[in-house]
Amino acid sequence: MDSLIQLKGIAKIYQMGTQEVKALQDITLDINKNEYVALMGPSGSGKSTLMNILGCLDTPSKGDYILNSTDVSHLEDNQLAEIRNKEIGFVFQTFNLLPRYTAIENVALPLIYAGENKVDREERAKEVLIQVGLEDRMHHKPNELSGGQRQRVAIARAMVNHPSIILADEPTGNLDSTTSVEIMQLFSEIHSLGNTVILVTHEPDIAQHAHRIVRLIDGLVDTDKRNSINETINS
Repeated sequence: MDSLIQLKGIAKIYQMGTQEVKALQDITLDINKNEYVALMGPSGSGKSTLMNILGCLDTPSKGDYILNSTDVSHLEDNQLAEIRNKEIGFVFQTFNLLPRYTAIENVALPLIYAGENKVDREERAKEVLIQVGLEDRMHHKPNELSGGQRQRVAIARAMVNHPSIILADEPTGNLDSTTSVEIMQLFSEIHSLGNTVILVTHEPDIAQHAHRIVRLIDGLVDTDKRNSINETINS
């Protein structure tokens, strides 16, 4: 399989006064195209720091990060912003939708930064909103949508630019159990269409939807295993 992500000896060190805090230590990890990976770990394990590096929201103190054949380890902020817009679709726990914008306007936002014209933006935004089952909610604002519908808008926004990676940070954290199952089924459908999905979660039942589970402890990879339960369910 083709490697989409290659992490080689990644470390992240923060200086807290006279003390060094090692959030990540020597992380070496490959993720292939069309993998569905869950990053797990307790609070303080380094999973949020690793997510920020994977999402090009931060850069490592040491090591190399190759994303889609590009070394993004030490890029400037403006270069990282360009990579994020082109390569990564984010889904957050708190949805991060603009309250005054409709669903279709929220979804089309990344295409504005990409320089797409209005007609093409609206056409693509409609396409992904239909894909996530919101064809009848395109012109509703976030306060007119349920939590599950708002997360579907966020997922559509993440997909709109045809990114290399869908990076989801605790995507069911603000949802009830029934809606959480529906959202995770949607991620499985998105993955089945050929997308690479990286899910960051502390919930074992949510991680079970992924095909591979990477567990972090104290800034190190503790285990990296195929998820046999998921593969049995989907076989």
